[in-house]
Amino acid sequence: MTSSAPISYKDAGVDIDAGDALVERIKPLARKTLREGVLASIGGFGALFEVPRRYKEPVLVSGTDGVGTKLKLAFEWGMHDTVGIDLVGMSVNDVLVQGAEPLFFLDYFACGKLDVDTAERVVAGIARGCEHSGCALIGGETAEMPGMYPPGEYDLAGFAVGVVEKSKILDGRNVCPGDVVLGLASNGVHSNGFSLVRKVIERAGTELPARLDGQLFRDAVMAPTRLYVKPVLAALAQHPVKALAHITGGGLLENIPRVLPADCAARLRAGSWPRSQLYAWLQRVAGISDFEMNRTFNNGIGMVLVIEPAHAAACAATLREAGETVYEIGAITERAQAAAVTVV
Repeated sequence: MTSSAPISYKDAGVDIDAGDALVERIKPLARKTLREGVLASIGGFGALFEVPRRYKEPVLVSGTDGVGTKLKLAFEWGMHDTVGIDLVGMSVNDVLVQGAEPLFFLDYFACGKLDVDTAERVVAGIARGCEHSGCALIGGETAEMPGMYPPGEYDLAGFAVGVVEKSKILDGRNVCPGDVVLGLASNGVHSNGFSLVRKVIERAGTELPARLDGQLFRDAVMAPTRLYVKPVLAALAQHPVKALAHITGGGLLENIPRVLPADCAARLRAGSWPRSQLYAWLQRVAGISDFEMNRTFNNGIGMVLVIEPAHAAACAATLREAGETVYEIGAITERAQAAAVTVV
């Protein structure tokens, strides 16, 4: 016999009060990211933003991404404070590649049962990433969906919108043989290749190193995606950069060709940037080739710039002054073979 007792939304697994509490905690975090153009605070049905009037022919550039299976380690190790930075970095660095200034960011947080404390830690990381990138966290969605996710797990998606002057869009069309390839150091694995990272950790079992690259092992593995926005925008304002490539899934071998003309290739010099202990450990335990490393991971280079030789040193100096570690890692050549990128 069917019970006639009332069933509330909370009985079904959705706690509206917890959701409201999270929104109240998020509001002061979001306020720290406010910038010119924001017309409404968090809580409305839609986020309002006015394109800065200093742009004469503004072109909007959008990007979206997630954090991937790096989240599985965040759950296992209880490390929720920096995956929000990863979420921001994966989108704003992509938007930056077209020469765009990130304007605002929205996030999507989905879980089976909302843990307000954990969600706040994640969103605090998102807010830090936005603040560091100069973009406003102006909206998002928290979805509590009983039965969709295992207890203690959640998923993230992020959405960034930037703007670039039409005449200053970077599309790589002017790249030509002889141009210099500059590489900006990564913080580590960032947020790609973690399905392999987790397999390596599983294979290593209890024989994990205590420290790598001067950090505790877990901190080295979970180091957040580097946010390149402000230093690179400073370089773009002063130097004639021809192309940018964010080194994400597909590594150096598959991301650099995305910004090269069909008749150009990139020849990178092996050893022109240092090899981290983390990547050396991953490769040794996985037992994979240099080729596989370079098409799976950023392998130490998180952003690539292409520029004429006459401007390369000055551009590198600007980036270093802004806090980046910069290496001259190769040059553009005529494409005479199938591979668009070689590391020799």
